Amino acid sequence: MISAGMLRTEAIASLARARGEMLSLVTMQAVQPWNALGQADNRNQNVLGCMGSASSIALGLALARPEDRVLVIDGDGSLLMQLGSLVSIAEHAPINIYHVVMENGVYETSGSQSVPGRQTADLCAIALASGYRRAERFSSTHDLDAALPSLLRETGPVFISLQISGPGTVAENHDIGQVPGKPAQIENMRRAFLAETSGESHA
Repeated sequence: MISAGMLRTEAIASLARARGEMLSLVTMQAVQPWNALGQADNRNQNVLGCMGSASSIALGLALARPEDRVLVIDGDGSLLMQLGSLVSIAEHAPINIYHVVMENGVYETSGSQSVPGRQTADLCAIALASGYRRAERFSSTHDLDAALPSLLRETGPVFISLQISGPGTVAENHDIGQVPGKPAQIENMRRAFLAETSGESHA
């Protein structure tokens, strides 16, 4: 694990506070704490069973829904599975995509093996070299809370690296009810889009 940084639950809580009406795509270890905070609504997709695909799906959603801001919560291990997605996102340059990557340096889901380049690679630098308009790194929730409101309003693509020192504890939330599975989430989002009036914007 990265020695300096924030707990994943703290980082997720900060993102949840700043999300507003953004569309969100969440993958791997971020899913459970995101759901526990009641964020698995009809403007959210949990990207499970396809490690590394969250950013590519977010790109498609951002291009299809230019009136909406799209928040993708990724992991360093997941991103490294499909690192070329950075180049694809930068090439299309959707102004409404905000790519958060939680960096703990390990493949936590499969046994906490170290990710490639853990000691040498700089994902923020790679994102900028790929063509992202901005990349920022945070290691404290205080700094993250202060920066997010304006950062999530900037012209994208924006890359946000969060240094994660540990998972934190996810409190059970009895108020959120049953979280829909992936097919139901997709259908719920589709219906929500159809229900919106043509002049309505969530950006």
